Amino acid sequence: MRVDVAIIGAGIAGASLAAALAGHRSVLLLEREDAPGRHSTGRSAAIFVRNYGKPVLRALNDLSFGPLSEGGYLSPRGVMTIATRDDRPAFDAFMAEAHGVEQITTEEACAAFPLLRPEAANRAAIERAASDIDVDRLMQDHLRAHRAAGGEVWTKAEVTALTHDGRWQISLADGRACSAGTVVNAAGAWADEVARGAHVRPMGIIPYRRSAAILPVEQDIATWPMILPATETWYAKPEAGRLMVSPADEDPVPPQDAWPEDMVIAEGLDRFSQAVDYEITRVTHSWAGLRSFAPDHVPVAGEAPDAPGFYWLAGQGGYGVQTSPALAAHMAALIRGEASPCPDWVENSLSPRRFA
Repeated sequence: MRVDVAIIGAGIAGASLAAALAGHRSVLLLEREDAPGRHSTGRSAAIFVRNYGKPVLRALNDLSFGPLSEGGYLSPRGVMTIATRDDRPAFDAFMAEAHGVEQITTEEACAAFPLLRPEAANRAAIERAASDIDVDRLMQDHLRAHRAAGGEVWTKAEVTALTHDGRWQISLADGRACSAGTVVNAAGAWADEVARGAHVRPMGIIPYRRSAAILPVEQDIATWPMILPATETWYAKPEAGRLMVSPADEDPVPPQDAWPEDMVIAEGLDRFSQAVDYEITRVTHSWAGLRSFAPDHVPVAGEAPDAPGFYWLAGQGGYGVQTSPALAAHMAALIRGEASPCPDWVENSLSPRRFA
C-alpha cells in the first residue's frame, strides 16, 4: 500500500492526527493491538483540567478547550484540590499558578464531597470548569472522519522494519507492507523502540505505570467533583456510579500491557482513607495504564532533526487526551507545510530539536 502518511499507533494521538489530515493527505493508521486505543487512551482518567501541567501544556489545554467543548465531548465535573494544615505550602504553590480556580471553605468542600473529613480540607479550592471527556466518542469520531476520507486502519500491525530510500518502507510482522512519504511515530510507550527500529535517535521517552481501583459507593455521587490533595499523592473521581481512586503512582516500567501492583493500590487506598469517612471493604476491580514522558515531561511533536520525513508525536504523559486537538492541529500543519496554530514558544517547546 502506498500512502502520503503512515501513522504508527492508533491511540488518541494517532487517531486525532489522522482526522486532522483527512481530505488533505492519504493516511494509513497502523496499530499493533487488535483495536485502536487499547492502552493509554482506553485507560485514561478522562477529565479536562486547564490547570494541569507545565506552562506549555496549559497552553495546549487552552487551545484544545474550544474543539472539545464545541464537539460536545465535555460534561461538567469540577476538580477540587485540598490540603491539610501541614500541606498548606503545596496548596499555596498550586494557587499561585492556578487560573479560574476558586478558593472555598472547609464546609463548602465537605458539602461538595460528603465523604471528606474536615481536617483533610484545611484549605480547599475548586476548578468548576473542569469537565469529564467522552473519550470513546471522541476516538470513534476521529476514526470515522479518517475512514470517510478513504483512510484505513490496520490492526495487529506490528512494525518489524522501517527503512528510508526516498520514501519510508514499512514491513509488518504478518508480512504486510506499505510505503509512505511521511511517517509519524505516535506509538506511545513504544515510541523509542519504533525510533530505534528506524535508526532514528530516541528521545528518552519512558513509560510510567498509573494504577486505579474502583470502589462501590452507596450514595448518589454523580455530581461530586474529582478530588485530590495539593501534594498529588492520590486522587478520586466519580465514575459511572462508583468511585475511581488512584494512588497517583508513577513507576517506570518497560513498554507493556500494564497491570496493577496490589501493594501500590493498597498504599494509595490507605492515603485516600485517611482523608475520608469511608470504610473500604471491597474493591470492584483495579487496572493500570501507561503514561509516557520525555525527560522534561513535555510532549515531543515535530520532525526528527536526524531523519527527514520522520515525525514524533509522543511523550504526552497524562495529558494526551485533553491536549489531542491542539497537538493534532499542530502536527497536521507541519506535515502540510503550513504555519502551526500554536504560538512560536509552544512550537519550540514541543520540537524534537530541543534535545539535539
